[in-house]
This record gives sequence, C-alpha cells and structure tokens, in this order.
Amino acid sequence: MLEEIRIDSLGVISSASAQFHEGLTVLTGETGAGKTMVVTSLHLLSGARADAGRVRLGADRAVVEGRFSTETASAQVVDEVERVLESAGAQRDEDDSIIALRTVNADGRSRAHLGGRSVPAAILSGFTDSLLTVHGQNDQLRLLRADRQLDALDRFAGDSVSTPLKKYRAARAEWLSARAELIDRTERSRELAQEADRLQFGLQEIDAVAPQPGEDVAIVSDVRRLGDLDSLRESAEGAGAALVGAVDDTGEGLSALYFLGEARTRLEGADDAILRDLLPRLNEALAVVTDVGADITSYLADLPSDPSALETILNRQAELKSLTRKYAADVDGVIAWADDARERLSKIDVSADALADLSARVEEAATEVAAAAVKLTSARSKAAAKLAKAVSAELAGLAMGKAKLQLDLRTVPAGPQDSAPLSIDGVELHAGQSGVDEVEFKLSAHDGAQALPISKSASGGELSRVMLALEVVLAGSDKGATMVFDEVDAGVGGRAAVEVGRRLARLARTHQVIVVTHLPQVAAFADTHLVVDKADAKKGAANSGVKSLSSSERVVELARMLAGLDDTETGRAHAEELLATARADREN
Repeated sequence: MLEEIRIDSLGVISSASAQFHEGLTVLTGETGAGKTMVVTSLHLLSGARADAGRVRLGADRAVVEGRFSTETASAQVVDEVERVLESAGAQRDEDDSIIALRTVNADGRSRAHLGGRSVPAAILSGFTDSLLTVHGQNDQLRLLRADRQLDALDRFAGDSVSTPLKKYRAARAEWLSARAELIDRTERSRELAQEADRLQFGLQEIDAVAPQPGEDVAIVSDVRRLGDLDSLRESAEGAGAALVGAVDDTGEGLSALYFLGEARTRLEGADDAILRDLLPRLNEALAVVTDVGADITSYLADLPSDPSALETILNRQAELKSLTRKYAADVDGVIAWADDARERLSKIDVSADALADLSARVEEAATEVAAAAVKLTSARSKAAAKLAKAVSAELAGLAMGKAKLQLDLRTVPAGPQDSAPLSIDGVELHAGQSGVDEVEFKLSAHDGAQALPISKSASGGELSRVMLALEVVLAGSDKGATMVFDEVDAGVGGRAAVEVGRRLARLARTHQVIVVTHLPQVAAFADTHLVVDKADAKKGAANSGVKSLSSSERVVELARMLAGLDDTETGRAHAEELLATARADREN
C-alpha cells in the first residue's frame, strides 16, 4: 500500500507531504486548490509520461516521492514486486518499505529512481502495476481495452476459470512445440532429401571415373613425356648405344662397355701388381655401365608404341579435371570429398514414417487444446452472466437508474496471418495465450434499450461508476492493492452520492482506497480525511498544501462542502449528521 507521498513544485503545490493509512482516505478542497495534482503525482510514480507544463512556475524541477509497503499485499503481489526490485537492483529501506521517486525538469526531461537506484520510467510502471491502480478522469480508457475486460472477467471467475486456463495453456504449449517441430522437420526433410540427391549424384560421378591417389600429378608427367616421345626414344637409344652398343651391334661397335672390357683384358694380362690393383675399380665401372644400359633398355621397352596412347591419357586427364572443378582442388581432395559424402549419407534420415508419427502427435495435441479451449469458454460464459448481474446490481445504487451491464463473450476467428490457427467445430480460431475468447462490456441505459459498447454508451462519469461498481464486485480477488479514484462521483448527488460513499467504504475493507471528491456524502465515509488548501499567494503564484484533518476540522470541512455552510450551525449540524450516519453504516 501507499504509506506516504511528498510533492515539491508540482502545479500549484510548492511543497506538501501526506501520510496514508489503510481503509478509505478522501482528499477534498476548493476548486483549483490542487487536488488533481495529488493524482498527477501518483501518475508520475506509475511511470506516466512527464509533462514540463506541470512544473511549478519559477521552479527548476518538480519532485514526487512515494513510500510503499507490501505488508498487507498478497503473495502474488509481493512476488511481482520482488521480481521488479531484483531486476532493477533496487533495495528496500530499513523499515522494509520501498521508495519510488520521479523528477521532472522544467525543460521536459525526467528521471526515475526506485529503491535508491536510477531506473527507466518503465520500471516504475512495472513496480506500481500490482501495487497501485489510479482511476483518474482519463484512466477509464483502460476499461475500454478488450484485454482488460477479459482480465476483469477472469479475476471475477477465480478458480472456475484459472484452473481450465492453466490446463489450456499447458496443452497449447505442448501443441505449439510439437507443431513447430513438425514444421521444422518437414522443411528439413526437404532440405535433407535434396542434399542426399546431390551427394548421391556426386558419388556416382566420382565412382564412374574412379580416380586414384596422386593420379592427376602422374598424368601431367606422362603427358609431358608422350609429347616428346621421338626425341626421348632417340636420346635413350643413343645413350644405350654409347654405353653397351646398338641393338643390332655385332659386338665390334665402339661403346663404353666394349672399351671397358678391353681395358680389363689388358690389365689382367699385365705382370705388374700396381696395374692389377686397378682391376676391382674397373669391374665396378663395368657393373655400373651394365646396370645403366639395362635401365635404358627397360625405359625403351616401356615407351608406348601406340600413336593413340597420348590421346587416351589426355582424355583421362580431362575426366579428372572435371572432378577437380566440382569437388576439390586436386584428385586427393576429390577422394576425400567422396569419403565425407558417404559418411554424411549414412546419417541422413529422410524417412516418411517419422514425419507421419510427429504429424499424428500434432493432431492429437490440437484436439486436446481444442477441448481445453471449449471448457475454458464454457467457464467464462457462466462467469460472464454472474459478473454482469453483480455489476448491474451495483450500478442501480450509483445514480445510473435501470442501467444494465452486459458481457458479450465470443470466440476470435483466425486472421489471414495467424501462424497457428486452431480448428474447433470446423471453425478456424485464434488460439492466444488466454484462450480463443474475447469479451466486450456493453451498457444499456434502461430496460429495453439496446446494449452498446461502453465506449459508445457511457459518459465519462458513467464510465467511472461502471469501473467503481466493477472494482467493488472484484474486491475480493486482489486484496492489498491501492486504488485511487479521481472524481468518481462526478454527476451524482443526494442519495446516489451516499451510495457511492458506501461502496467506496466497502471496497476499503479489503483495499487501501484514496478518493478525490467534491461530495460531502462521500467524504463522510472516510477513515482519513485530507484537505488540499490554498495558502497566501507568493510571488504571484498560488500555493497549496495538504494536511490531515482532526474530527472537529472534518466537521468544518464537510460543512464547507455543503454549499459553503462551514460558518453556520446548520451546516455543522448537517455535517455531524453525515458523519454519524456514515460511521453507523461502516460499523454494520
């Protein structure tokens, strides 16, 4: 709840502070005294957009500081507050309260602080969202939003809707997960099938050529040799003839082998030890020449005699180059690509059975979601009738005559861009996080009148009272929250004003309620009465402050509100009578 607020240089308020307590607190004061500045300050603490025009004339900046407590809040509210504090790095004060602060400079810039930390204004909004609800003169627009109306219905329904809603959300999450997996697998199966075809085609092409490791390098050498075949043959034959003699040599030809043999014969016939010692070396030379001659003869035998051999090997080279252009830089790389392709193919699963099983699971999950959605709609339909009846009963006592609230619950059809439509009874519906339903609040002015959406049929004051009636009906669903109403009693008076006060007092049994009012009938029901009054003008600018009234001062203020009768006995007697009536009503 809100424990304290301090305002500096905001509108007509130069400096003011006020403490708030449990129950019903009313703020009253003369027109123009600055009552709405209190509501404006709460708007700023709620993260609302800053308006430099609200900064007091002559001041550099306006400052609003609020102190909040979660002692009376529900566990859900406390958890939400703790989540926001943790995300912002904010800390509670020594007394376990939380301080929120907002400054607005005269140039329009603003800053926000929460728990001693500078934070974006949106963080303040998240912090106060569960703690503070401000129903200002323009805040009725919240009630016009479809999601807010559905939230109100679900709050009223309680467990009768929250239980099927949880089941629906769980079933929907499983359905969406299975559906996403099916879409992904289906798309991937196409990709995998295409990849498998590509790999198989490549392997067939490579296997048809059957390249061997290093073959491309060897072929380059072969091609070069075949290109110079005649000159190579001539060179080899000449070298062979020089070493061992020509093929057709009769043995008398001049060759290295012949002369080496002659040299050995002469040395063997010499009777000299020195010459005979040269024989081993000469024998080695004969062996080397003989081996080289044999190698040359083998080389000549290997040289192709077929003129088409070069063409054959060039065709092979072209086949290998076609592979290296597509798959790798060389033949060894092509062979490595083929090995990887075979391994990849062994792991690709393009089985249609797996997709069929997954598709069946998606259909089964969709059936479960549809069943859960139907149960959720049924529960909401029952709750909608009860909520309409309860709020209509409250409106009867709020100067709205025979006005009736009607809740139209309907399913939301899937749009053309809906990513996950849900089929129920042959109709494609939008399956949102909160179900397939939407609700519209309609108001009929009297019996027999056409029910129209509240945005079209209700005035500002009527919309405020619809909101008040709704909050009274929903009072038991979120104990501990602070509710602020600004001019909720606009356009009413007499007995209707008493009924407004009575309902606000009833709401204050479970909530902290702060009301800005101009009606003494409403103010009489307050547990705490604050007045916003003007002080003497200073430097040409009006100045207002906020103070808490004692019992006797309340009588004077109520008398003033009774058409300015604060200085008459009649007015004070009437004020005391109002207070006594309200006190007796609260005690019953």
